[in-house]
Amino acid sequence: MATEGADPDRLEALILAGGAGTRFGGAKLTALWRGEPLIHGALAAAFAAPARSVTVVTGADPAVGPVAQAWADAHGVAARLHMIHAADHAQGMAATLGAGIAALPWDASGVFVFLGDMPMIPPAVLPALADALTAGAEAAAPLFEGRRGHPVLFGRTLFAALSALTGDAGARDVLAGIGEAVTLVPANDEGVLFDVDVP
Repeated sequence: MATEGADPDRLEALILAGGAGTRFGGAKLTALWRGEPLIHGALAAAFAAPARSVTVVTGADPAVGPVAQAWADAHGVAARLHMIHAADHAQGMAATLGAGIAALPWDASGVFVFLGDMPMIPPAVLPALADALTAGAEAAAPLFEGRRGHPVLFGRTLFAALSALTGDAGARDVLAGIGEAVTLVPANDEGVLFDVDVP
């Protein structure tokens, strides 16, 4: 069922950066990837999105916040950067996501959810996701070779469900619950699927 379209001027972006990076051996998001901290890729993508602000949700690694702040300062976007700490980050990705949703401005009409360990998101897909939400989708996600990727753009109607998640499953269950109300936007770049798990 189509809903009233989201206001494109009130979209926000979250970067989930609270994990411990256990499989990686720890400190994953600040480890060097192609010569710079891994989280730089997620920051570049999030700031390329049509969003008013970008909120980085930190957790296990205390170095993530300063690295993100330094990147924003260097790129002249510090005024759009917000940083919050998910105190219960050890409970899993859902806790980090919930902290991010809780920190959004009261009038946010939608939120892009980026993962800190996905450095190759193609900026070209981001406006198309926003267009889908504006057209009435409850959520929008990129699709590459039959696989749903990231980031996912969630409309305001899903914020409560995202906040209620527990554990480490992320938002999969929320997307499954709305079925065809998720608009899948074709992407021609496997960066929507690529993440870094091991060194």
